[in-house]
Amino acid sequence: MRSKEFPWYLRLWKGVKQVLRWFTPGLGVKRWVSVILVGTTLIGLGFAVAVLDFYRTAPDTWWLPVISFLSLRFMARPLRALIFGGFGAGIIFWGVWGLNRSLLRPFMRSGTHVLDTVEAYRRRERGARIVAIGGGTGLSNLLRGIKSNTSNLTAIVTVADDGGSSGALRRSRGVLPPGDIRNCLAALSNDEEMLTQIFQYRFSAGDGLDGHSLGNLFITALAEITGSFEEGVAESGRVLAVQGRVLPSTLHDVHLVADVRLPDQAGEVRVKGESQIPLAAGQIQRVWLEPNNPLAYPPTVQAILSADLIVVGPGSLFTSILPNLLVPDLVEAIRSSRAVKFYVCNVATQPGETDHFTCGDHVRTLEKHLDGHLFDLIICNNRYNEKLLEGLSWVRPEPDLGDNYAVYFADLVDREFPWRHDSNKLAQAIMDLYYEKTGPLLSKEESDLKNGL
Repeated sequence: MRSKEFPWYLRLWKGVKQVLRWFTPGLGVKRWVSVILVGTTLIGLGFAVAVLDFYRTAPDTWWLPVISFLSLRFMARPLRALIFGGFGAGIIFWGVWGLNRSLLRPFMRSGTHVLDTVEAYRRRERGARIVAIGGGTGLSNLLRGIKSNTSNLTAIVTVADDGGSSGALRRSRGVLPPGDIRNCLAALSNDEEMLTQIFQYRFSAGDGLDGHSLGNLFITALAEITGSFEEGVAESGRVLAVQGRVLPSTLHDVHLVADVRLPDQAGEVRVKGESQIPLAAGQIQRVWLEPNNPLAYPPTVQAILSADLIVVGPGSLFTSILPNLLVPDLVEAIRSSRAVKFYVCNVATQPGETDHFTCGDHVRTLEKHLDGHLFDLIICNNRYNEKLLEGLSWVRPEPDLGDNYAVYFADLVDREFPWRHDSNKLAQAIMDLYYEKTGPLLSKEESDLKNGL
């Protein structure tokens, strides 16, 4: 039945096309195949010279006719060269193919062809240098979708978290809060599903670990083993073989402070602590860091200055995004960078933080804290059909928002969790917009990458 559906010549042609894919530009295979062929040719020539010398000087014995027959001396020289050359090339390719499969097998997923693995790796290796800034589930959701487009990915997270397991470790062990870093490392992992379950596992309060997550303990342990928090985070990324890097915005022990206007009181109250600000249940007027003007982590500044694309958000506006942007050196690096700069507005409001906010309110809050424009484009969801959780409302655009900014609207909602972005939809929109804005400046290699060549 199989031979009737797929004749032998079609199966042969399919195999030939699969072989020819190895010579696709950018895989880095052709140059090494050429080197192997040159080396093999030289070895063959040396062996041929030795055989011919021996054949001419050897005494007349019974096995000389056998050698003469095996060398196909009865055929014309061009035909002999073609037969031996084709046979040798086939053996060489078979050996190279087997060697590549053996070397790459530990890094391949079940059911994935070795060529697809190499192709995907090369595509991500040549991808755009992207810096994503934020925190919480918003940033990890973005990373989860965009990591398939590039491995040159840097996530910058806040270290102002002081609640839950992160806050407890911060107070008891004196380390910077690892919670957002843990989420980003899990999102950037190749085996994300399993690693997320492991990293997010929380011990119950009765086992003596006070509800800590395993991921937070893992990062804290590596920080103490290596002697520094930043080295512990870097080592965590290497141990977990993540695609990209996760960097803190600053290494200073900073705390987030806010002036909040309560609905039943005149004037404002001051609330200290990232975890306490949303609980105040008032209108946040202003946030800042204490101590003020912390120095940015130098590799973070370097990543921003060398980036092709900077994406801010999604994430909690006052407690995830602004704590990063309140580091002065980091904001100056963003302004100085030649990268394209996008702001991704949240899909839904956050109780106690952005109640009744529109997309314009988010942008104006950022402008107020950062003293002016920072972005080239605002990305906003325009699908509002799903039902949100109680207390949430859609973040809708304003008609006049486009007067000051370029605004892009699209269906970006996750149908299962409509208060969040769909990772793949958001990543696709960001990459399409990036290539659209940088299209005339793309090199040939980048253009081929964009078009899947």
